[in-house]
Amino acid sequence: MEKILIVEDDDGISDFVNAELRHEGYETAIADTGRKALDLFESDTPDLILLDIMLPELSGLEVLRRIRKTSSVPVILLTAKGETYDKVNGLNAGADDYLAKPFEIEELLARMSAVLRRVSRIKEEPSRLKNKGLTLIPESMSAELDGNKLTLSKTEFLMLKFFMENAGKVLARDEIITSVWGEGHYIDENNVDVYVGYLRSKIDQVSGTEYIKTIRGSGYMMTEEEGKQ
Repeated sequence: MEKILIVEDDDGISDFVNAELRHEGYETAIADTGRKALDLFESDTPDLILLDIMLPELSGLEVLRRIRKTSSVPVILLTAKGETYDKVNGLNAGADDYLAKPFEIEELLARMSAVLRRVSRIKEEPSRLKNKGLTLIPESMSAELDGNKLTLSKTEFLMLKFFMENAGKVLARDEIITSVWGEGHYIDENNVDVYVGYLRSKIDQVSGTEYIKTIRGSGYMMTEEEGKQ
């Protein structure tokens, strides 16, 4: 079973989540500061991290930024209710999902399961995809642009993969949500626009080439190499 790193400085929350996850069969480790989180991340190599934003020593966002320099391990942020700024910054820093406190344990387990399934699915599909100067590498859940490695969150990777698999085809936002987040997972359509913006900032703006085109009133489309049908 997967190993989960719980990063939370509230003992009541961390003890509760730890007990529930162990009951579900997960291995767990707990850190109550940002520095301890980084130490355990290095020593325990968790399969998924539950990361509180408000932490002593180093903030959750700083912990996430440092982790993303070397790893694409799935990260679910635990945020204060209504803190939109933290959610947006967390997603921008590479978080895969977020959950506002207080939360129901059933929702946390469902989100963890969805993220871990997505990771497993990627690893089972090793064929590389190419479009112009962009190469998707499923076995390492990474991508390269003109030979340079791109730093992508799991969600960004899955969205880019869906676009590349369907290059030249107009994709509606609800299709993208189903492919990236899964069937029955409620995600606001605005989240699609946010993640497309992230991909454009890392691909289109860097390369000077329009890879992801907005089709007004319909959705998005990944452009193809010239002459390719």
